[in-house]
Amino acid sequence: MSIEIQIQVNDSISDVPIASATWQTWFTCWLAHLDPPPAPSYELSLRLTDDRDIQHFNSQYRHQNQPTDILAFAALEAEYPSIPNSEEPLYLGDLVLSVETARQQARDRGHTETTELAWLAAHGLLHLLGWDHPDEESLDRMLDQQEWLLQQVNLQGQL
Repeated sequence: MSIEIQIQVNDSISDVPIASATWQTWFTCWLAHLDPPPAPSYELSLRLTDDRDIQHFNSQYRHQNQPTDILAFAALEAEYPSIPNSEEPLYLGDLVLSVETARQQARDRGHTETTELAWLAAHGLLHLLGWDHPDEESLDRMLDQQEWLLQQVNLQGQL
């Protein structure tokens, strides 16, 4: 299983503590442990940005004029559509992650920026795969799944 990640880093973000190869490793591992729709390979985009930029997206698409930590724009429907046999990669969608908010949340929660960024990326990937949390029970299941995904990339016990 392979995934291609198109990473874009906003000019205002000077020092992202995670290399492109690490993002690639994490998403590849997570997809191998999840149940994505069958495809020869996968693609997604990851935009690492600041609070001002993510606030713009959050206002435009969610009508919440405030920064947030991560936004996920899934290309798939909640129930996976019929996907014809194709050699083309399956595009999962776009993730927009505020490094600025992640840094503050890491400080507030007492763990590393790397752990917080992985936590948010795992959350976003689950959304791209159709997970949602409209109530406490589904949120708890999703948070447990995120914890499990972090364990798969050896970030367990750091939350």
